[in-house]
Amino acid sequence: MLPKTPAKGMRDFLPKQFALRQQIMATIQKTYESYGFTRIETPAVENIELLTSKQGGDNEKLIFKILKRGEKLENAAESELCDLGLRYDLTVPLSRFYANNIGQLPSVFKAMQMDSVWRADRPQRGRFRQFVQCDIDIIGEETNLAETELISATTQALSNLGFDNVTVHLSDRRLLTALADKCGYSDSQKPSVFISLDKLDKIGFSGVEQELSAIDKDKAGEFINLIQSIVNSDNPFETCADVLNGYLPDSVKQNIQDILYVTNSLIQNGKVVFDVTLVRGMGYYTGTIYEVYADGLNSAIAGGGRYDKMIGRLTGQDIPACGFSIGFERIALLMEERGITFDCNRGIAVLLDKRMTADERTNVIRQCADLRKQNNVTVLNKIKNFGYQLKQLREQGYADIYEYRNGVLSKID
Repeated sequence: MLPKTPAKGMRDFLPKQFALRQQIMATIQKTYESYGFTRIETPAVENIELLTSKQGGDNEKLIFKILKRGEKLENAAESELCDLGLRYDLTVPLSRFYANNIGQLPSVFKAMQMDSVWRADRPQRGRFRQFVQCDIDIIGEETNLAETELISATTQALSNLGFDNVTVHLSDRRLLTALADKCGYSDSQKPSVFISLDKLDKIGFSGVEQELSAIDKDKAGEFINLIQSIVNSDNPFETCADVLNGYLPDSVKQNIQDILYVTNSLIQNGKVVFDVTLVRGMGYYTGTIYEVYADGLNSAIAGGGRYDKMIGRLTGQDIPACGFSIGFERIALLMEERGITFDCNRGIAVLLDKRMTADERTNVIRQCADLRKQNNVTVLNKIKNFGYQLKQLREQGYADIYEYRNGVLSKID
């Protein structure tokens, strides 16, 4: 027999599950639209050269690659078997989209994307091979107005979904680079240092120090001591600024300070804190980075940062860009587990007797056509267990149920 289950890491969604997902997406989209973001769409498939351009970090190891077709495949060398791949995020395709359409877009472009991406990851709870990302990006704005808008819009969207008491963790990749410079790490060592630091929540300080020792034993202790001194201080940001005096430009310090002040003055469902241990794994970040955590959850439900160099690799000229992505699947799973639902009115259900004549059936369908001008209408035949049918329809969200009696539609109480 043919398999009846989805491919590994993929899912089917029942109507009730899909309805919840639609409502979550509609809430996010409405919130983002209120901040001036406009929705775009890019192809699910991109050229493999774009997807393997060293901008996606470890995600480039998880690409679903597409074999060449026909003669192209037959004549291809082993290293040239694939020319396309499924997108693993929405940021890399957005950069290509912007570079391709720059002449038709405003100087400051506020983009919104809500679409599926694919990663050949190991499936586990809350992690799938096909999943939806909800992204907003601001391209062309070099000041921290971009970060302020992104943080405000994202926290508001989460608030509208019922997530209160969120904490936004904020840092800057340039700050991490300055810490590595202070400890004497070479440019070739820095990516490995940051990858190890990014594991802090999983393996702790001792685990990170052990990994750093494998990179450079003489520098590991100093780096860990610096991080711990900042984390354990009463004012982590001020301590970090003092530690990096002479290594980090004042403009970067001021930028972080400004974002902390403005966003904490604006968001109503949480706070923004400085977090020196924040890394963000994507290779394309060049400045500010941030993640959002909700009460009771150990992993982030949203994240993003500034990537001012990515578009320049496509256009030859760097263009400031900054983005934020909500972890849609994690939020949908949490809301489903908590039994959170939205008010759902499917419209009207009209029930017919199977013994109706053709003229009666024609008459009722005409009346339903008139009703559809005001509401959604589904037409069904009655079943033997009529009470069970009514119960199912009401559970599905049909507020009004009618049956055809004596030539007219009559509401069933």
